Amino acid sequence: MALKLTPKKPAAEDPRHIQAVQSYESGLRAMQERKFEKAKGHLQKVLGGPNKSLVDRAQVYILTCDKHLETPTLQFKTPEEHYDYAVSLINSGDYVTAREQLDKLLKQNPKAEYVLYGLAALHCLTGHVEESLKTLNEAIQIKPALRFQARNDGDFQNLAEDPRFTELLYPDPGVESEPPEEASAY
Repeated sequence: MALKLTPKKPAAEDPRHIQAVQSYESGLRAMQERKFEKAKGHLQKVLGGPNKSLVDRAQVYILTCDKHLETPTLQFKTPEEHYDYAVSLINSGDYVTAREQLDKLLKQNPKAEYVLYGLAALHCLTGHVEESLKTLNEAIQIKPALRFQARNDGDFQNLAEDPRFTELLYPDPGVESEPPEEASAY
């Protein structure tokens, strides 16, 4: 008597596999949105799935979520305090996190000249000369006194020889004043 074996469904058709993949994808999306509690919930659903490699990856991401959930979120009382934190990140060489913090500040305060100045310095330190000049110009348009600060700021040493930087910090006298009225034709 021959045994009849029912063929196993391919992994792609297994409803447990499909559910695990969907949960995994949802978990990754939540992680990208920095919603670590939600991501962890989705990823934990993957652990009961049939695919070992997917389970292993989910376990790694769960550990990542746990790490982020353990880290307290930073709370700043004032934008200036937040800016000081970003500057400390720049000074310690953590340019990526510093840029994230300055970008957050700029979204909250788009006309904050000190944030624009900090971004300009960061752009310069990271070799983004064009962005540095543009952002420093925006900061100076809001607060012209920043010209004097930038002249002695070591963060802008990469621009010291750039004529555009010199023109920005040492404009021709009268450039900022009102244009002269045209003489009458009479």
